[in-house]
Amino acid sequence: MDELQGKTATWQFDEEKVVIRYSTRWRTHALLKVLARCEVPLPAVAAVEFASAGKKGWRLQLRLRERADPYAAVGPLLAEKGQPFLLTGGPDTELVAEYHADQMRLLADAARLGDGRRPPEEYALGLVPPVPLHIQTSEGSARFDGQTIRLEWSDDASFRKSRKRRMEYALTDIRRMDWFPQKSLDEGYLRIVTWDEDTGAGSAKPSKDFTCLLTEDSAKQDAWTLVMAATVTAHLWAATAGHALNPQTETAQLTTGPGTVADADARSVYDRIRELGRLHKEGMLTDEEFTSKKAELLNRL
Repeated sequence: MDELQGKTATWQFDEEKVVIRYSTRWRTHALLKVLARCEVPLPAVAAVEFASAGKKGWRLQLRLRERADPYAAVGPLLAEKGQPFLLTGGPDTELVAEYHADQMRLLADAARLGDGRRPPEEYALGLVPPVPLHIQTSEGSARFDGQTIRLEWSDDASFRKSRKRRMEYALTDIRRMDWFPQKSLDEGYLRIVTWDEDTGAGSAKPSKDFTCLLTEDSAKQDAWTLVMAATVTAHLWAATAGHALNPQTETAQLTTGPGTVADADARSVYDRIRELGRLHKEGMLTDEEFTSKKAELLNRL
């Protein structure tokens, strides 16, 4: 594999993927340290962008296909130095970096032609940690098993939250995940946005909001809540695209009757159709996609 060394990571690539190994140096952004390693399939890459900054060096960035990059979807407030698919380097390696960028661009174009029909949501699932995923913050914890996310608050949380102790949200009830990093004296937080929320939802302070998990005085906590938001988002995309919500724990069960997987799946068809209707109304699905997925779900009855 060809290799390119940058300030915060080393990229190795061939005709199938880009393997990114992030630096563990103290100046490296916390998100990159948390991720440690990432493999980006080349068919998921929409563009390879290279730019020279003169004496400041160069920057190389992979732009992924729509609904293939969950970190970009939930991390618009993420600082540039924390972008997982961005590599920078000094002017002394600019010619080598530009050459490798051209090679990656050609390989990515060829890979998309060969595997362009694969849904981008499948790539998103491969870019996030496997489930179950458990994270800890100063306020409590969050656990996601592929189908349900549970927030649990410690005694250090607000009285309202510590008295409630925990909340669970099914994936089918989640509209999107929000992530806000710590800024100045303000706490950061992870927030679950459900379909049931009205226009006035979210007005409660995060410290009293049962859909929020706070972070405090820790860049690493911010990084982990972003990873959690990205992981749930990837599974949301996969669910709307018709893939298994938890492929690692999914088993084939042919039995029928109350309480079985087949029965639960049948009862959830109309719930998923309603979910698709909401996504269509929000403009997240085209008319063709909505009609196709709706017919696919109805055929399961």
